[in-house]
Amino acid sequence: MKLNTLFVAAVCASTLLTSCVFKTAEENQLKYTHTSLVDGDAFAAIQHLNETAVNGVKYADLAEKEGNAAAVAVKVKSFYTEFLPQLDAVSTKWDVTLNPVPAIDAKYIDSTAVTVDTKSTGYEHEAQLEIAYVKEQLTRLTKNTNADLQSFAKEQLAKASELYTQIGGVEQAHSHH
Repeated sequence: MKLNTLFVAAVCASTLLTSCVFKTAEENQLKYTHTSLVDGDAFAAIQHLNETAVNGVKYADLAEKEGNAAAVAVKVKSFYTEFLPQLDAVSTKWDVTLNPVPAIDAKYIDSTAVTVDTKSTGYEHEAQLEIAYVKEQLTRLTKNTNADLQSFAKEQLAKASELYTQIGGVEQAHSHH
C-alpha cells in the first residue's frame, strides 16, 4: 500500500513540476491569452518605434526626392533601414505583432501626433523631433525588466543619439536635483 501511495505521489509531483516549466507556461500564455511575451510598456514602445520608423523612411524618401535637406534625409533613411529589421527581430522573438502603418500623404506626416507641413518647417527640424521621439522610446525600453529589450534599446539608443547630433540636434545635459 505504501508503495502505491508513493508512486501516485511521485506521478502527481512530476506532473505538477512539468506544468511549471517556463517554456510550457510561455507557450500556454501565447496559446490561450493571445498576448505577447513583453509587458505593456515594452509592447507600446515597440509599436510606436515601428510606426515612427516606417513613417520616417517614407518621410525621408519624400524629403530626398524634393531636395529638401537631402543629406539629412539620407542619414535618417540609413538609420531606419538598419533599425527596422532589428526591431522586427525583437518583436518576432517576443511575439509582438506589429500593427500595419497607414500610408502617408506626400505633403504631410504625423510622426509626432501633429500634422506638419514639410515645406514650412523644414525637414531638418522634423527629423530632429522624430529622432528625439525614437530616443525617448528607446530610453523607456532601457529601463524595462526584460534584459534582451534593455540590450537592444541601449545599442539602438547609442546609434540614435549619434544620428541626432549629426543632423543638428543638441544633446541636453542631464539635470539632477
